[in-house]
Amino acid sequence: MTPGRPLLLSWPFLVLTPGLLAAQEIGPAAAPDGEAIAASAIGSALLPHDLSPWGMVMNADLVVQVVMAGLALASVLTWTVALAKGLELLSAGRRARTGLSVLGTADSLDEAAAQFAGRAGPCGAMVRAAAREYRLAAQSSGKEGAKERAAWKLERIVAAAGRRAGRGTGMLATIGATAPFVGLFGTVWGIMNSFIGISQAQTTNLAVVAPGIAEALLATAIGLVAAIPAVVIYNFFARMITGYRARLADAVAETMRLLSHDLDRDGRARPRAAAAE
Repeated sequence: MTPGRPLLLSWPFLVLTPGLLAAQEIGPAAAPDGEAIAASAIGSALLPHDLSPWGMVMNADLVVQVVMAGLALASVLTWTVALAKGLELLSAGRRARTGLSVLGTADSLDEAAAQFAGRAGPCGAMVRAAAREYRLAAQSSGKEGAKERAAWKLERIVAAAGRRAGRGTGMLATIGATAPFVGLFGTVWGIMNSFIGISQAQTTNLAVVAPGIAEALLATAIGLVAAIPAVVIYNFFARMITGYRARLADAVAETMRLLSHDLDRDGRARPRAAAAE
C-alpha cells in the first residue's frame, strides 16, 4: 500500500493540470489587447462630439473652412443676382411689350414720339433716333440714306439694351461652372488630411477616418448647392434675354415701318407742292 500512495496523491495533480494548462492558453487570448485599447482611446479622442453640418464646418481644416466660406458666399451672390436680375428682366420685358404695342398702333414717328414722351427704354430711344434721322433727311435734298443711317442707329440701341440685359449673368455661369471643382478641391484636401491623421495615429480605426472624410464630403455638397441653382437660373435668364431681344427686333421693324411711311408721305407731298406752284 505504501508504494501506491504517491500514485493516489498524484490524481489531483493529474486532474488539475489540464485545467491549468487550458487557463494558461485561454487567458492571454481573452485578455484585452493593448493596441485595441490604445486605438479605441485615440479614436475617441479624435472623434468630434458634434457631427452636425455646422459642427463639421467648425471642426474642419482651415483650408476646407475657407473653401466652404467661399462657396457659401457664391451661393448668396447667386440668389442676389437672381432676385435683382429677375426683377430687371421682368420690367424690361414689360416695357418692350408696351412699346411694341404703341409702335404697332402709331401712324407716324411724331405720333409714336408723343406717346413715348417722358418714357425710358429702348423703344422710346428707337423712335427718337428715327425721328431725328427723318428731320435731318427733310433738311437735305437726298433721302436715300436716311433708312440706312436709322437702321445702323437702331442696331446699336438694340445691342446696348442686350448688353444691359445680360449684365450679371456671367457671374452665374462662372459660379455654375467652377463651384463643383472648388468643392472637390476641399474634398481632396480634407481626405488628404484624414490619411495624414491615420499615419500619425498609427491606427486604421474608422473613428479616426470618418470625421475628416465627412467634413471633406460636406465641401462637395456645398459646392453642388451653389452650382446647381446658378446653372438653372442662368439658363432661365438666357431664355428671357433671348425673348427680350426678339421683341426689340420687332420694335426695330415697326420703327423702320413708321420711318418709311413718313419718308413716302414727304416724298409725295413735295411733287404736289411743286405742281401747285
